[in-house]
Amino acid sequence: MLAKVIFLVFGMISLALLLNLWSLLRGPSLPDRILALDTMYINSIALIILYGLLMGSPLYFEAALLIAMIGFISTVAVCKFFLRGDIIE
Repeated sequence: MLAKVIFLVFGMISLALLLNLWSLLRGPSLPDRILALDTMYINSIALIILYGLLMGSPLYFEAALLIAMIGFISTVAVCKFFLRGDIIE
């Protein structure tokens, strides 16, 4: 039963990734695109965690943590560049 639910959630999160990609490409403003990119990071982390649950390996959880840290840092850097025009002052 758990395997069926995991495949269902895979489909739902994949659909959310496609909708985020559409929002990223078509977003009316730059903050909307930044938000869509950040949401894509979160959805990709969820996919990696689901795959780790399906395979039963803790290695995927570490990869998800690494992507979460990189996603957070890149979102902060892009927002800082958007607000000030420079990342490092």
